[in-house]
Amino acid sequence: TATATATTRRMMNNQPNNTNPTGGVGASDGTIVTASDITTLALTTVKNFGRRHKVLSFSYLYGLTSLLLLVLLGSGTKLTLDQQRNYNKIMNTIDLQAEYGAASAYHAAYNNYYHSKGWISCDAHCRRYKKVMEGRKYEWDEIKAEGNARMSDAKSVAGLWSEVGVGEVSDSFWEYFASGKRFAKRQSMWDAMFMGMRSMGRDESMVEYLLKMLMQVLINFSMGLIMALIIFIFGLWNIIKTYQPNPLAGLFFFVTAACAAFAFVSTYLLALYGAAAGGVYGMAKVAESNMRLEGGGGNGRRVIRGGRVDRRGGGAGYRPHYQ
Repeated sequence: TATATATTRRMMNNQPNNTNPTGGVGASDGTIVTASDITTLALTTVKNFGRRHKVLSFSYLYGLTSLLLLVLLGSGTKLTLDQQRNYNKIMNTIDLQAEYGAASAYHAAYNNYYHSKGWISCDAHCRRYKKVMEGRKYEWDEIKAEGNARMSDAKSVAGLWSEVGVGEVSDSFWEYFASGKRFAKRQSMWDAMFMGMRSMGRDESMVEYLLKMLMQVLINFSMGLIMALIIFIFGLWNIIKTYQPNPLAGLFFFVTAACAAFAFVSTYLLALYGAAAGGVYGMAKVAESNMRLEGGGGNGRRVIRGGRVDRRGGGAGYRPHYQ
């Protein structure tokens, strides 16, 4: 008996001390994780990241400031009457009909060459069509180069910081941004289908499937938007060169536009991550509340009658007073 009592005491001493009064999920010392703790942890993480990565933090803040100024001050400077007149005058000299005719002639020549060649051979008839196609391609390139040069002269009249330049850069960014979102949505649709089939084969619960799908959606949006940002930055300098700016002014515009795009994509992804984390946290709190209610439903309600304690609801330690 003494040996059994000592063994029981050792087992009770080795059990973890859980002092969580609500029965919720907490740390090993019984503390409860609240929303304020998560907010404090997030702020601390942001501060530490800013101290370790000063270049990225400065780029983000500078880009965010540029976006706010762009929203408040408008999209570029307005063209004066002289600038508008000269811009329209140069743009009207571009022969769009000639470019369209050259493009149609090239595509017709390419179609003839494509249908005359074999798998790996090209006879005299095919080589003649190929020579005609190359000539049409050269004519089309010449007309396009002339049109692009005149368009560049018109853009130089407007200026890089004008509503024309800022509007063209903004349209390019939104086009790539929309392409990134379309990639994420399309990829997420396929992932939902294939992950659903794998979950059925593995007999996974709906909660596990939803959590995995949420992570995959976040990964898809991150990949799509980051790739869209990289492609936009690589093509940004080609847009800037068409306005024939001062090298320093062009470099400053490039840095500003790149930081603004980086800040917008980062803010969008952070908001997406925050919404996902908030949804998961809310679901966890609801599940915790339901578990607490279910766990407290079996506790007996004690009523004092005539100096005796009557445990309503039963329980393991309940005995009628006559036993």
